[in-house]
Amino acid sequence: GAILDANAAAARLLGHDRARLKAMQVFDLHPGQASALVVFTQAVLERGAYWTRSLSPRRANGTALRTECGGTLVQTPRGPRMILTLCDLEARARRDIDADADSFMREGIAEWQRVERVFRDIERENSLLLGAVGEGIYGVNTEGKTTFVNPAAEQMLGWTASELIGRDMHAMVHHHHADGSHFPHEQCPIYAAFRDGIVHRVDNDVFWHRSGRPVWVEYTSTPLRDRGVLIGAVVVFRDVTQKREAHEQLRAALAEVDSLRKRLELENAYLQEEIRAESSHRGIIGRSAAIQKVLRQVELVAPTDATVLITGESGTGKELIARAIHEASERHERPLIRVNCAAIPRELFESEFFGHVRGAFTGALRDRIGRFELADRGTLFLDEVGEIPLELQSKLLRVLQEGQFERVGEERTRSVDVRIIAATNRDLRAEVRAGRFREDLFYRLNVMPMESAPLRERREDIPLLAMHFLSALRKPAGGALQLSEGDMRRLAAYDWPGNVRELQNVMERGMILARNGRVMIDLP
Repeated sequence: GAILDANAAAARLLGHDRARLKAMQVFDLHPGQASALVVFTQAVLERGAYWTRSLSPRRANGTALRTECGGTLVQTPRGPRMILTLCDLEARARRDIDADADSFMREGIAEWQRVERVFRDIERENSLLLGAVGEGIYGVNTEGKTTFVNPAAEQMLGWTASELIGRDMHAMVHHHHADGSHFPHEQCPIYAAFRDGIVHRVDNDVFWHRSGRPVWVEYTSTPLRDRGVLIGAVVVFRDVTQKREAHEQLRAALAEVDSLRKRLELENAYLQEEIRAESSHRGIIGRSAAIQKVLRQVELVAPTDATVLITGESGTGKELIARAIHEASERHERPLIRVNCAAIPRELFESEFFGHVRGAFTGALRDRIGRFELADRGTLFLDEVGEIPLELQSKLLRVLQEGQFERVGEERTRSVDVRIIAATNRDLRAEVRAGRFREDLFYRLNVMPMESAPLRERREDIPLLAMHFLSALRKPAGGALQLSEGDMRRLAAYDWPGNVRELQNVMERGMILARNGRVMIDLP
């Protein structure tokens, strides 16, 4: 059908001028849509009016136009005519969006004003209570903006209400964790309250004071509703910094008590081992010049903290000299801790001396205090010090020089106050020359050298020692035992390569084999 006329709006929509349109057929505007156009025309003729969205006329530039096409049949003197109306669906959609946005904006402004009134009402109606309570209280809306702040919160946080209201409260006081790591908004329990509608309680968190210092708090974030709609949250918090500090002090005190208890248990176990290992005698027996010299040296060195190096053959009583020095010193109320350096496996030297923490190595199932720590404010006796591996001597030297060490598996440096008494049956000067002992460690140990003479060089002490052992060992035997003059001469004439320890063993064996009250002396 021919187009008889077109208004200006149709011309603008289709991109043709009116003259051009009046020279065109309707089919020219709908290439490839003849069947749809015939169906539409037939429907208008039958019904008198019809509309469709299945027709897409072409603009002058060749693009398809999404339209809603309406047709109305009218009677004229020249016969029936069809009036077509075109509605641009894309333009209509844009108008709908703009209308909705305008409606939402108007409703949003009204809703925002209503929410503001709710918060103002809360603050006004509870102003007396908010000012009186000791807890900090503030409100936030669903955007996280502060709506009111009470005086206690101002005081605890260092900000005034006017500085906080309307600001993002999380960004102001809750922006980082206690360890300094960033605290994202989406993880904040306070904001979660007005998202999930659940009360959130937190017992151990930090708010940040205006000065930058952390304020340890416990808080409750309660969702706030108006007419059933979540509009924000009210936060009530308490400064628990002093409470936390008191708790930390208590925890530290309990840890110290526990550490002391473990230390005392270890000391007790160690001392019990020492008691079982020692005979009943503890004094230095003898009247020889060598013994008198040792006793004078003990009196001189005991009151000091000087390091002592006792040399002598095995079995000469080096440990007795060390005990005599300790018992005469100001450290006598603390234990003398003995370490047999020759009995410690190489791989366990550090653990034995310095201790270890749980998991430091296979088999380290719990923390262990080392001998240096056990001997703190006491005396550490390093027996057979010449047996310490060369690669570990530097660590021992550091403790002697600085009084500091680290447990195996731990970075924390610990300090101790320990007096060192060392003993050896080796010639350490020769060991230094051979490169098996550090020279600087030798001089650190050799501040006060003392020699424990072998028994063959102080034979006049043998009768005294024999009678001492006879007296000390006869008590458990329960009978009176005698040594003949001949036995005493035999004892004095023997060279005693095992020194006092060998003499003690001979006397004990003789008492076991005693007959008719006479000790049976059996010498090689």
